[in-house]
Amino acid sequence: MIDEIDRRLSDWIGSILDQVEVSLAPPGATKTTRSVGLYLVELVRIPATRGTRRPPLQITLRYLVTTQAPSPEEAHQMLGELIVAAFEDPELEVEQEPLPITMWTALGVAPRPSFVLRAPFRHERPEKIAPPVRRPLVIKQSPLRSLRGQIFGPEDIPIMDARVEVPALQAYTRTDSRGRFNFPAVPAEPRPKLLRVRAKGREFSINNEQAESDSEPLVIHLQLEG
Repeated sequence: MIDEIDRRLSDWIGSILDQVEVSLAPPGATKTTRSVGLYLVELVRIPATRGTRRPPLQITLRYLVTTQAPSPEEAHQMLGELIVAAFEDPELEVEQEPLPITMWTALGVAPRPSFVLRAPFRHERPEKIAPPVRRPLVIKQSPLRSLRGQIFGPEDIPIMDARVEVPALQAYTRTDSRGRFNFPAVPAEPRPKLLRVRAKGREFSINNEQAESDSEPLVIHLQLEG
C-alpha cells in the first residue's frame, strides 16, 4: 500500500545520498545532521477510464522534499542531487510550482528550499465474478394490477404532493389535491409491497398488505404531529 511507496522513495534517496536519515514527519526545527524530509502532503485520485473491466485505483502521492545538513551549502547540494535524480526518473514527477506560503504557515515553520515530488500509486481491484447458475432458468409471468390509495394527515386532512415510492420497483408518484396516488401497473405477486411515503419533511414506511383487498384503495393515515 502507501507504506510501500514510502519505503521505495526512502531507498531511492539512500541510493543517491550517502549517510543520510530519511524522515516522514512534517518539517520541524532545523537539524545539524544530514537528513531528508519526505512528508506526504496530499493524495490526489486519478479518475478511472471507462471500460468493460473494473479499473484499478490510481492515486498520485504528493511529497514535500526538504534537506538539512550542518551547513546550508551542503543542504543545498543534497537538494540539487535529489531534484536532478527525480527529473531523470521516469516514474517520478517534480512539480514546477513552489509550495504556497500558506502551507508553510500551516506547518508552523519558516519557508525553506524544497520541492514537491509526485509518485504514482496503483491498486488493482479484482473483478467480482458472479457464481455460475446451476439450475435452468424459470420464467414466471405475474399478472399486473393497479396499486392506488389515499393519504391523510391529522384530522383526516388529505396530504397533497406527498411522494409515494415502491422501492422494489424503483417507481414513484405524487399525491393529488385529494391525497390520492395511483400506480397503474404493478406485479400482483408477491402481494405485500413496501411503500415509502415522504411528506412534510418526514419519511414513513407502509406495507400495502394492510389493505382490506386488492380492489380497495389503500388508506394511509400519517402521524405528523411534533
